[in-house]
Amino acid sequence: MKKLIYYLVIIGAVFTGCNPMEDINSEIDAVETDIVGDVVYELTDDDYETLELNYGNFNSVDDAKSDIPGLLADLYPVWGNGSSALVTFKWYNPVKTYEAAIYELSDDEHNAITGNFYGNFDRDYHIYNYLDATYPTPDEGDFVSLKYRFYAGGESTLTDGFAYEDGEWVKFTGFTEDQYKAMGEGYPNFSSEDEANTKIPVALLDVYKYNPKSAGDIVLAMYELYVGGGVTESYTAAYIFDGTAFSAYTNVATETIQFGHDGTTWVPDNTIKYTLTQADYDLVDNGYYANFDVRAGKAEETIEVRLGKINTILLNNFPSDEEGQKYVVSYNVYNGAAAIYTMKVIKSGGEYILNE
Repeated sequence: MKKLIYYLVIIGAVFTGCNPMEDINSEIDAVETDIVGDVVYELTDDDYETLELNYGNFNSVDDAKSDIPGLLADLYPVWGNGSSALVTFKWYNPVKTYEAAIYELSDDEHNAITGNFYGNFDRDYHIYNYLDATYPTPDEGDFVSLKYRFYAGGESTLTDGFAYEDGEWVKFTGFTEDQYKAMGEGYPNFSSEDEANTKIPVALLDVYKYNPKSAGDIVLAMYELYVGGGVTESYTAAYIFDGTAFSAYTNVATETIQFGHDGTTWVPDNTIKYTLTQADYDLVDNGYYANFDVRAGKAEETIEVRLGKINTILLNNFPSDEEGQKYVVSYNVYNGAAAIYTMKVIKSGGEYILNE
């Protein structure tokens, strides 16, 4: 840790039997003040090379938590206790995808499940009844693509994929004929993977119009691809939303984690630095002066009273915080003059307690 050296103006004096500079140097050596800094930082290609990560990403979030502290120490060697770094990095996060030839159910196969003679399904669970009857002992990761007819006030032909994951069949809804037409296709399929990855991200904006996604969300879409010779196969593909648009997901995710300096090293830290606002003071009836009066005998003299009011503010503003969430709260006080105090708290048992 680099020390901050204070230059002293020395008024001449005569000392006997000692070296005055030794005393001064001892005092200077005893003064060590942490330099506190805060930064928002995204790892660069050079950073990954420095960490000997040739693919430009970490293998896991745990690896990132292990390696980034050393990088921060190199980047900010003079920063100390109380410093924070909000770091964005890439890590390998593969999403399992599937492919299979499409199997079209016959009239008899529909009727065997429903018990009628219409050659279609008319209940959502019928397709799952078919899967259970046709694949009584599926293995983890099995995938089938089924073309079947469904009646709901009118008959339509659907092509959906089903993967067996964690003991149950998971449905991947395919695009309908009308959706393929809307994407400019003359047939209900694509002719190349590149075409699919160009058109599907646009179609997904409409698919999730009433169920909007958040930035960073990954969705799986299933589409049909004509592979030649009269054969069409189904593929699932992952797409990631950036807050505005979807794009093909390349199995590399972006993560942001906060690190804090504990006085010795950088450690993963969820501490949020928060400054009370006018609305916060209003909430706890301190809005007139927008501060806490900490003078002797006044309302917020004790830290317990201030902690109670900060509890009210944090629980009101951040009701979804999980256990263990930490804050460093800065707040205005009046102690005979205007000043700013800070309080470290952590959520425990549904409330915030001191975390000094």
